[in-house]
Amino acid sequence: MATLTVASRANPALTLPAVLAAAYARGHGIPLDVTYENVDLLTSGPVELVTLNGRPLAGDDILDYFHDILPGCQTNQREHSSDRLTQIIGYSITLADVAIWGALRGNRVIVGLRRKSPNVNRWFNFVESRSPWVIKAVDEFNSQTQVKKASGANYNIGLKNVENGIVCRFPPEPSGYLHIGHAKAALLNDYFAHQHGNARGLLICRFDDTNPSKESQEFMDAIIHDLSLLGISPDRVTYSSDYFRQMYEACREMIQSRKAYADNTTKEVMQDQRMKGIPSTCRNMSIEESLFRFEEMKSGSPQGLKWCIRAKISTDNPNKALRDPVIYRYSIEQVTHALRTNEYRDRNAQYRWMQEALGLRKVDIWDFSRLSFVRTVLSKRKLTAIVDSGVVWGWDDPRMPTVRGIRRRGCTIAALREFILEQGPSQNIVNMDWTRFWAMNKKHIDPVAARYTAIPKVEAVTALVDGIEMSMSAEKLRHKNRSLGTKTVVFNKEILIGQADARLFEENERITLMNWGNAVIDKIGTSSQTGKISSLRLRLDLTSDVKTTDKKITWLAKEAGNLIPAKLYTFNHLLMKDKLEKDDDLTSCLTIPSERCTEAWADCNVSRLAEDDIIQFDRIGYFRVDRAYRGGDAVVLFNIPTGKGT
Repeated sequence: MATLTVASRANPALTLPAVLAAAYARGHGIPLDVTYENVDLLTSGPVELVTLNGRPLAGDDILDYFHDILPGCQTNQREHSSDRLTQIIGYSITLADVAIWGALRGNRVIVGLRRKSPNVNRWFNFVESRSPWVIKAVDEFNSQTQVKKASGANYNIGLKNVENGIVCRFPPEPSGYLHIGHAKAALLNDYFAHQHGNARGLLICRFDDTNPSKESQEFMDAIIHDLSLLGISPDRVTYSSDYFRQMYEACREMIQSRKAYADNTTKEVMQDQRMKGIPSTCRNMSIEESLFRFEEMKSGSPQGLKWCIRAKISTDNPNKALRDPVIYRYSIEQVTHALRTNEYRDRNAQYRWMQEALGLRKVDIWDFSRLSFVRTVLSKRKLTAIVDSGVVWGWDDPRMPTVRGIRRRGCTIAALREFILEQGPSQNIVNMDWTRFWAMNKKHIDPVAARYTAIPKVEAVTALVDGIEMSMSAEKLRHKNRSLGTKTVVFNKEILIGQADARLFEENERITLMNWGNAVIDKIGTSSQTGKISSLRLRLDLTSDVKTTDKKITWLAKEAGNLIPAKLYTFNHLLMKDKLEKDDDLTSCLTIPSERCTEAWADCNVSRLAEDDIIQFDRIGYFRVDRAYRGGDAVVLFNIPTGKGT
């Protein structure tokens, strides 16, 4: 029987489609069970499926699987019906209708549109009337799910004006990939919009796309994808460029009311003036002259909005480009609360002044601390420099603090969410160590990381084993968690043992060969040139108790089909210093090299692992499969830190 596991506290828009697809599959005779876990996310995402043949799937692969095994999904079905244009595919209700209906039904905004849009309501009603089982499935789903709650932090921060719900925004600049600091901002805004208090709020993802020289569609797509990995489904996606006209009109209005003036002073001169306390020579120009200069600056800008505007406030500090009085945009989008990191706290007074100057609705601001880690850089400018320099393999490099990089190194999304939500919206500034982060991740992976064997190739020792005459195999548990099944252990007269273990042996010593039993060291051969162990002779002693030995040794049968080539990568911090100072040169502070690759032999079971599988090599550590074994090419695995010495 197949099993679909659902994170009961995950976003319904991400889980309900799979649940309904499972119900649809059961209705077509597929034996399938649905279980719920009281967590925000599972190891691989909001839903996980173990197929009829035991294959684990997550994400979009689940719907693809149902599409492949269900009848009628591969070809359009035809029937004569007055409603034939209502279906997504063909002329009858199919898996596509069910999945899309579930995605929309799980979205709060779309559900609200049923009452306002006749077309949306008609389609909802049609699917429900043709497939009444979906209502029962949704009722069962609702009984198993619950509102998410964050633990380990104080979320009662006394936000004002929350009676009618909270509308928050997450405004990423699409000039790079989301890093762990962005993840904190996104998760906290999502929490207050959707889970805080009466949970009647909205989350807007607004791309701050006013610097096209650094931005790309690739980054926009990556950000939306990474948000979905975090279990975040924005209610609306907007763009700063949508509001160019409104910002332009607001600027003219401020100049005409003598609350602002245009200043085309260069950035360098402007900074020098600020340092010396010299007021701009442009501040006393006439309204007409300022408007003329403003229009001249606009028309001469290739980006259309790189206009320098100085507000007439006591400090005479310049705004960044006009896009930076973002409170104006908040009002357009009806944002009620701006939850952001406290690096922007110095601008709060300026933003409030801007609101009053333009007569805008007030937006409440809450500053929370940035998420900072030792020996880590989170500046997008510096991360871009690291990527461009070729020090790392890209934005998803496992050494990068991006969501994709952390995930590629082996952090589960569930652990990432738990860690960030545990920090909460505190304003205390802390430079954190990665130890606690990876220790939390270990709690998530240890119960589900099946165990295998790997022996480093370099100077591996061949041992002859007396007591076995022919090759044989047996099935052994992959983990004390029996639900993970078994693995094949091959036994042979010749086995490989790591040099580091072999150098600790003494003749006549009894050791334990893990997954086999005890053996006695009869003879040790040593190289006269290097002093290293060159050969071993062992004698099986399977009747003695494995509890009596001090050394439990991993080994591999020296048989072609049992030796899978593997590359095991371990990584160091990108920075040599705990914290970069303002005047530090980034290049000179980088750890080079910051990765190490060990070539090894892994047991035959590793050949069946898939990308993203998380395993444990006995006595070595936890690893994530970055590239599965195929065509004789080595399987590539990344070591996952556990909090010890991270």
